[in-house]
Amino acid sequence: MKIITNAGSTVEAQAPVIISASRSTDIPAFHSEWFINRLKYGYAVWRNPFNQKQTYVSFKNTKVIIFWTKNPMPLLPYLKELDNKNIHYYFQFTLNDYEKEKFEPNVPLLTERIKTFKRLSRQIGKEKVIWRFDPLILTAQLSPRDLLKKIWTTGNQLKGYTDKLVFSFIDIKAYRKVQNNLIKETSSFTKNNIENAEFTNPQILEIAEGLVKIRERWKSESWNISLATCAEEIDLKEYDIEHNRCIDGELMKRLFPEDSELIYYLTYGKLPDKNPLFTDELPGKSINIKDKGQRKLCGCIISKDIGMYNTCNHLCIYCYANTSKESVRKNLYLYNAKNESITNQ
Repeated sequence: MKIITNAGSTVEAQAPVIISASRSTDIPAFHSEWFINRLKYGYAVWRNPFNQKQTYVSFKNTKVIIFWTKNPMPLLPYLKELDNKNIHYYFQFTLNDYEKEKFEPNVPLLTERIKTFKRLSRQIGKEKVIWRFDPLILTAQLSPRDLLKKIWTTGNQLKGYTDKLVFSFIDIKAYRKVQNNLIKETSSFTKNNIENAEFTNPQILEIAEGLVKIRERWKSESWNISLATCAEEIDLKEYDIEHNRCIDGELMKRLFPEDSELIYYLTYGKLPDKNPLFTDELPGKSINIKDKGQRKLCGCIISKDIGMYNTCNHLCIYCYANTSKESVRKNLYLYNAKNESITNQ
């Protein structure tokens, strides 16, 4: 489709039904004002991180936005603007406890994040706030048992505020910049032990067995919470742990059943014709709208991400979306909430 930019130019734009905001940066924490500005203008610009080629993204057809965040507090005052535009949303809220380890140097205190989690849950409903303890990280000082204790302690404060816990095991070998940052920013990892820092199968099963025990304890206390892994190859069905779909069409159908156009899209992969020749005619079969642009093990359906690498100031040492502290500082220095894209690079 064609849109008119702020400068008055006519350009080609995508018009996705589902927006991811964002796997690449924490838009709610650091770019809420930018996001709301772009929503008002009706479009945003996404820049390819490898060649800086820009893509215009129109919000004309947007039905659902999935927010990924460790601190949604700055966005909360703006959520009514999404409601007024009849745009649905839910949150992937990463709430880890790595305070002692200092793996997430710029996130708010754990006590504050828990308060924010509860406030968000009360505001929009617990079914729309998914708890992520992600990723699970092992060190010589941090064992599977220690991680389970962290999940137990944190979860005890979230009872009744979410229905789902998603987790994954740190993926180090696939990301050179993650390796570099882990070695550079913490004494827990060295060039000698970084290759052996990923979970072994016995350690994964120890986590799974421990989580099952925790879930059963919570269930006995009237908190039914489901467990799921994110983009993990190992099959944990025997523990009743599913493979997650973070951008999840089935969840959207349950959360937003009154939106007939969205349900149509999730079933047939396109929005219904506004002026069909035969109003009762439907496509013959449901189609698979899995996002082929994501990792093979990712179960998400198609969406358009509008975030940018190197623009998240949480500076988590395990983050694949930041190259270095210096690159983030440079981009945030250039950041202006009125830009069409998150940075003007």
